[in-house]
Amino acid sequence: MSETNVQARPDAAVETVLRDELTHGDAVIGTIAPILRHLLANDDHSLFSDEIIARLRGMSAHVATQLLDALDDAGAGFATRDYAADLVQPLQQRLAEQAAFLAHLHALAVEWQLTERLQARLAIDPALSPLLQSLIASTDAGQASGGMALLAAQVRFAQAQRRMQVALGELPPELFHLALEAMRTVDAPAEAIERALATLRANYDEGRSRIGLMTRLVMGLGGGASAALSISHAGVGLFLTALALGAGIDRDLAALSTNETQLARLALALSAAGARIEMVEEQFLAIHPDIALPEGFEQLGADRAAALLARAVAAGG
Repeated sequence: MSETNVQARPDAAVETVLRDELTHGDAVIGTIAPILRHLLANDDHSLFSDEIIARLRGMSAHVATQLLDALDDAGAGFATRDYAADLVQPLQQRLAEQAAFLAHLHALAVEWQLTERLQARLAIDPALSPLLQSLIASTDAGQASGGMALLAAQVRFAQAQRRMQVALGELPPELFHLALEAMRTVDAPAEAIERALATLRANYDEGRSRIGLMTRLVMGLGGGASAALSISHAGVGLFLTALALGAGIDRDLAALSTNETQLARLALALSAAGARIEMVEEQFLAIHPDIALPEGFEQLGADRAAALLARAVAAGG
């Protein structure tokens, strides 16, 4: 995928180059959860940036605090909401033991890191992209109201990330369930736990979450969804959602595909989502301006790109 690889293997078929890069990318992804779990529990940050680790610590602690708040509201009888470490840390550790939970927080941190980088380099607004502006101005009342709701959600996401937080209601359903199950481990009256669980479940609505709103808006674009595959036009959040839906991959994996260790995955996902070679090149110019696509990539085709991606997913990538 890198220029070095292309020069070192000028006669290699593009599929072989991409398959090798995917294998390497899969190996990197496979190490993420255990490394993050280790770093969250220790002070050695040499393998991952301090910013990412601090953000994961902050988000997991914030989820734990929200669970404790819910228990307090349900009559757990905590003396204060300035919770001691012996309440927060065990719950935070319990959450961090869940690889899927940790991977999602990591993907959010990667998304925000890319958002800040593109804002600084390309002046892409973290909340209001040109595509979202057009949706808000749409004569379609559903699109307009959905766009306004997403704008508010994007503003909340930006504010939360700056504070290294994540709202409990923004978690995907399976991770929301994991968080609630972790609450059962808190030393609190069983009745308070059950009341808190019932209240949290009643108030949870995936469709109102930021990712839920983005998914509905991108799907509502129909044949125009390809516009969301332009990161400068759609903004990072909508771009990642459109990439995941178009390529048939998990959104967290779509976020990770923007990392420099996942170049082949990003190129294949864009192609599988229907992006023409010119659009793929434009996204690489925006995200990885120093990286060129391998020679012959334009001959691969969307179907073959999708097949290579599916094979990687089936293999655990």
